[in-house]
Amino acid sequence: MDDDDKTAFRLPLFDRDFLLSPAMRGVRLQVEAMKADEALRSARIASTIVVFGGARVREDGPGDHPRWYAQARRFARIASERGGALAPVDGWRDNVIATGGGPGIMEAANRGAHDVGAPSIGFNIRLPQEQYPNRYSTPGLTFNFHYFAIRKLHFAMRARALVVFPGGFGTMDEVFEILTLRQTERTAPVPVVLVDQAYWRGLIRWEGFLEAGLIGPEDLALLDFVDDAEAAWEVIAAKEPSSPRR
Repeated sequence: MDDDDKTAFRLPLFDRDFLLSPAMRGVRLQVEAMKADEALRSARIASTIVVFGGARVREDGPGDHPRWYAQARRFARIASERGGALAPVDGWRDNVIATGGGPGIMEAANRGAHDVGAPSIGFNIRLPQEQYPNRYSTPGLTFNFHYFAIRKLHFAMRARALVVFPGGFGTMDEVFEILTLRQTERTAPVPVVLVDQAYWRGLIRWEGFLEAGLIGPEDLALLDFVDDAEAAWEVIAAKEPSSPRR
């Protein structure tokens, strides 16, 4: 056989060029979604609390960075201890901390869960910078994605709450993605909690959307603003979101 004949004869499962071709993009999307889903089901993760925030935040960084890092770490400890991640019910864990798996606020939240011996999830993605698995997410729950859409699917599909610390463009993308899903009722009613009111209200005049007639009062009510980790947990506990289907 010449080389072309050998390529045709190769089993599709082992044909890298074929699997990475444009024609197979749909299959790659499905496989990427299924791999993480099966792993989370096997680990008996019923629900998550997603923590977003800046990758550039540092524990010893400038300005408010150390405070943001400490609060994210504290929140994850509180949520892990009080939310069910350490106390499975019928073998299933609720409110397991899930982050983007990288540095900054993501590291802080995974670290907080690690501090109390709770599992936590890292949904990493391949990027040209600032993305590498932090050492605190549970190894068997640390994933790597190529497609942003599939990564966002996994952030949303088990979430019982979204807690957002200060961040940059990526954090803003994630916040508005979840807000849009909530506004359009594509996800269950879950709290969206923004930590550090001064940062978030200084960054965006949220009421301007309402004043311009671009959203309704009920849309603005999707957001809760708090100043620290304890207050963030109190919002989540008070709203008692229903557990996703296992």
